[in-house]
Amino acid sequence: QVQLVESGGGLVETGGSLRLSCVASGRSFSGGAMAWFRQAPGKERELVAAIDWTRPTTYYANVVKGRFTMSRDNAKNTVYLQMNSLKPEDTAVYYCAARLDSLYLVVSGYRYWGQGTQVTVSS
Repeated sequence: QVQLVESGGGLVETGGSLRLSCVASGRSFSGGAMAWFRQAPGKERELVAAIDWTRPTTYYANVVKGRFTMSRDNAKNTVYLQMNSLKPEDTAVYYCAARLDSLYLVVSGYRYWGQGTQVTVSS
């Protein structure tokens, strides 16, 4: 059993920055992975970034590559999503997710989810 607690969402101006945090509690990961997803109004949920917990290896969606950075703090069981140069198109509910296996790019396999945090970028 894994619980995820997110924080850091809010309202920012175009070009601004925001950092999301996700704290995981419960079972320790062994070869697991964590990810950030987002869902904008009227659109499907999409994978933004993911990290294999062990190696680590990080993936970014092309639309955020160069602007977003996913990182981790092993001592705090926490992952972050640093979002820079934000655009109105980044407006969405952002979700933290986790899995216990290492198939971090298989999006259907994430079993544990946070409640989501709203990110709004004004134009």
